[in-house]
Amino acid sequence: MSITLRQATIHDVDLVAPLFDAYRQFYDMPSDPALARRFLLDRFQHHESVILLALDKDGQPLGFTQLYPLFSSVRAARTYLLNDLFVAAHARRAGVAASLIHGASDFARAAGAVGMSLSTAHANEAAQRLYESLGWKRDTEFREYTLAL
Repeated sequence: MSITLRQATIHDVDLVAPLFDAYRQFYDMPSDPALARRFLLDRFQHHESVILLALDKDGQPLGFTQLYPLFSSVRAARTYLLNDLFVAAHARRAGVAASLIHGASDFARAAGAVGMSLSTAHANEAAQRLYESLGWKRDTEFREYTLAL
């Protein structure tokens, strides 16, 4: 499968929104295409994330990843959170996810980041295998906590 990877712009919101809605459904959220589009528009308009888009040879979307800039106080440097990664069902097992991850790490490195982080569901073993095969390490030093507000 021929894959083109590029940074999405606000003009791509209608290409990314259906993938983003499907991503949310993967994590048991109800489908809401309007919410998906609004959320992405807000990220683009406020320059709050970077979205990389994978396209097939005809320019049809195959998948995306969304990165959020963070900073490490201890390292006094920029890092990125690879928060979202999704590949359309028909494009899975064709190297799309690996291409997106490589593209994300290339982007972060070029931006001067010293690292990237991600989290995934405990049950998402396929993603865990992919991440580990690409050199990502499971954190055994720190525990992550969340607080619902």
